[in-house]
Amino acid sequence: MGYAIVSLKKGEGRTVKSGGMWIYDNEIASIMGSFEDGDIVIVHDFDGYPLGKGFINRHSRIRIRLLTRDVNQEINREFLKMRLKNAWDYRKRTVDIGSCRIVFGEADFLPGLVVDKFSDVLVVQSLALGIDCWKEEIIGILKEILKEDGISIRGVYERSDAKVRKQEGMQPVKGFLGEEFETEVEISENGIKYLVDIVDGQKTGFFLDQKYNRLAIRKLCSGAKVLDCFTHTGSFALNAAQAGAASVLALDASEGGIMQARKNAELNGLSDIVSFECADVFEKLPALEKSREKFDLVILDPPAFTKSRNSVKNAVKGYREINLRAMKILRDGGFLATCSCSHFMTEELFAKTIGQAAANVHKRLRQVEFRTQAPDHPVLWAAEESYYLKFFIFQVVEEK
Repeated sequence: MGYAIVSLKKGEGRTVKSGGMWIYDNEIASIMGSFEDGDIVIVHDFDGYPLGKGFINRHSRIRIRLLTRDVNQEINREFLKMRLKNAWDYRKRTVDIGSCRIVFGEADFLPGLVVDKFSDVLVVQSLALGIDCWKEEIIGILKEILKEDGISIRGVYERSDAKVRKQEGMQPVKGFLGEEFETEVEISENGIKYLVDIVDGQKTGFFLDQKYNRLAIRKLCSGAKVLDCFTHTGSFALNAAQAGAASVLALDASEGGIMQARKNAELNGLSDIVSFECADVFEKLPALEKSREKFDLVILDPPAFTKSRNSVKNAVKGYREINLRAMKILRDGGFLATCSCSHFMTEELFAKTIGQAAANVHKRLRQVEFRTQAPDHPVLWAAEESYYLKFFIFQVVEEK
C-alpha cells in the first residue's frame, strides 16, 4: 500500500530526533498523499530524510505518534507481536509479574496503549485513535504470548474512560472485551492481598506504579504510629501494618475508596491495626495539629494536583501546604514519605517545594532515599511524559 508522506518544517522535530515519539501539529510543513485519521504515515524531515512511521490524527495536537524509526517496517500483526513480546520479556526480567503493567504506552513503543495485568485479568486503556484500531488484535496476541508462559487470561476489561480520549476525537468507553466475568479481582502484592475493582476503581483499578515504594516504607514502620494520607484502597497503610506498625490512621476523601480499603484490611487480618476515615486531608492535617497528635511516619500519596503546565503554580501551593502540615505533626526525628504523580511537577520543582515547606516550619530534612515509579512503568528518556512519579523519604528533625 502507498503511505502518505508527512514533511516537517525546517528546525522542527526536536523531540523525535532526540528519541521521543510525538510530532505536534505545528511542526508539520506538508502532507502528500491521501489518508484517514488513524492511518499509518511516513515522516520525513524538511530535507527528505526519513524519520519513521507512525499513526496520524488530525483531531489531536499530537498529530503523529511514531511506532518505528524504520520506514521500511510494515505495521502488521508480526510487528505488534514483536513489540508485545519485548514488553512482556522486559517485565519478566524486572518485576513481579503476578500483577503488573504489561504495556506502558510510548515507553514500550506502543503509543497511547496501557495494559495492566491483575492476576488472570487484563485491563486495557486505549488513548489514541491509531492504536485503538488495533485493540482487538493486540489483546488476542497478548493472550497468546501469556499462554506460552502458562498464564491463562480469564477476562479482559476496557477502561478507556479517560477524558484525554476526547482530545483525540474519541468518546470515552468502558466495558467487557469478550466474555463477562467477575470484576472484583483478588491480587497479591508484596505478600498483601487486595480486592481490585476494575470497573469503578481509579484509572485501571489499582496503582501498580508504587509497588516497590510501598516496600521501601516498611523498614520505618516497626512499632510506629503511622498516618497514611490519600490512602485510596489502603495499600501504603496495609504495608505499614504488615511491617509491624503499632497503629495506622488512613485518610481518603472517597467513601468508595475507604470501603474498599476496609475490605482489604479485613482480607489481611489487619483491621485491628489500621483505622480508616473518610476525610479531606487538607482539613484533617490542621485538625490533627490542633489536637497535638504526633506521628512517627506520615505518608503523602496525593492525586496529581496538576495535569497541565498552566496549573503548576496552584499545584506547588497544594504540595507545599500538605508537606508543611505533615512536618508539623511528625515527632522530632520522625519520617516523611511524600510523592507527586504529575509529570508537570518536575523532580527539581518538587524537591524545591518540599524544601520551602521545611524552611517555613523550621525543620531540617535528611533524605533517606529518592525513588520513582516501578520498573513496569519504564521511563523512556526523551519522552518526558513517561517520567511522572517522584517519591522521597526524609527524616524530619528540629532546627537546633
